[in-house]
Amino acid sequence: MQSENPLIADFVKLLNSAAGTIAGMSREAAESAREKAKEAFGGLDFVSREEFDAVKAMAATAREEVEALKARIAALESANPAGGA
Repeated sequence: MQSENPLIADFVKLLNSAAGTIAGMSREAAESAREKAKEAFGGLDFVSREEFDAVKAMAATAREEVEALKARIAALESANPAGGA
C-alpha cells in the first residue's frame, strides 16, 4: 500500500539518494585505499616464495661446502705440522 503523502514520498527519495551516495563513497574510499597501498608497497622489493626457497637451498649448499673445506684444511694442516708457511 503506497502512501499518497508527498512529504513521505520525498523523504523516501531522499533516503534512497543518500544510500546510493554512501555506497558510492564507500567504493571510492576502497579504491583510494587500494591505490595508496599499491604506492606504499610498490617501492619495496619483495621476492616470491620460489626465489626465497632457491636462495635458501643455495645457502645451505654453500654452508655444507664450507664445512667440507674446513675439514679438508684441518686434515691437511694435521698432515703437515710445519704449516707450509
